[in-house]
Amino acid sequence: MVVRSVAVLSDVHGVLPVLEAVLSEPDVTASDLVVVTGDHAAGPMPTETLDRLTALGERVVLVRGNADRELVEVARGGTSEHAESVWAAGRLRPDHIDLLAGLPHPVTIDVAGFGPVVFCHGTPRDDDEVVLVDTRLARWVEVLAALPPDVGTVVCGHTHMPFVRLVDRRTVVNPGSVGMPYGRVGGAWALLREGRIELRHTAIDVDAAVARIIAESTYPDRAAWADEYLRARHSDADALRAFGPRDGRET
Repeated sequence: MVVRSVAVLSDVHGVLPVLEAVLSEPDVTASDLVVVTGDHAAGPMPTETLDRLTALGERVVLVRGNADRELVEVARGGTSEHAESVWAAGRLRPDHIDLLAGLPHPVTIDVAGFGPVVFCHGTPRDDDEVVLVDTRLARWVEVLAALPPDVGTVVCGHTHMPFVRLVDRRTVVNPGSVGMPYGRVGGAWALLREGRIELRHTAIDVDAAVARIIAESTYPDRAAWADEYLRARHSDADALRAFGPRDGRET
């Protein structure tokens, strides 16, 4: 089946207030599909976020992210260095765990004006692999080399920074993050429609969103977490410096 329009969200990280704001956007509501490219629930409102996403029914496609794998591992007796993941895993119901455990990665969807589009988290071959807007071209070519030649568009997440770039005739899109944005307060997302790619941004009342997280979440460090991430205390330059060593640029 070929779909006409896709709203792409990523890295919601259990931030329900911003997710709801993005889902209420007219172009998201009108889209044929909502594709969420991973890291859905590792954050302050995990169960509420998963319930809101699954309530979209057949209109939503959830792609597995590295944090989704981690939640399943912790829920089944593993460990994590991320306190919010440990806490969130302990709140998931059995149906949530089964949902996350069964998520696909990557996912290919035929989109009108694009042909087959690959949706992934880190890269098509690894949900935790890091590639950035300024990653060297040879590295990008290597990362995408195994894709079928008819795939002209790849949509990824993971690094929380929106961008569009060309890689050896393919277009790579990162919609940015809904719940943990770097560089700009609010929900970042993308729209694929009629052969065009649009990076979008949803403004929020950040004070209200932070207050809601504090009021409705039981995560012990929720106030500090919400202040750090919903207020986008880290810039895109900070993120590039942090992620840069992981993209192979130093080898």
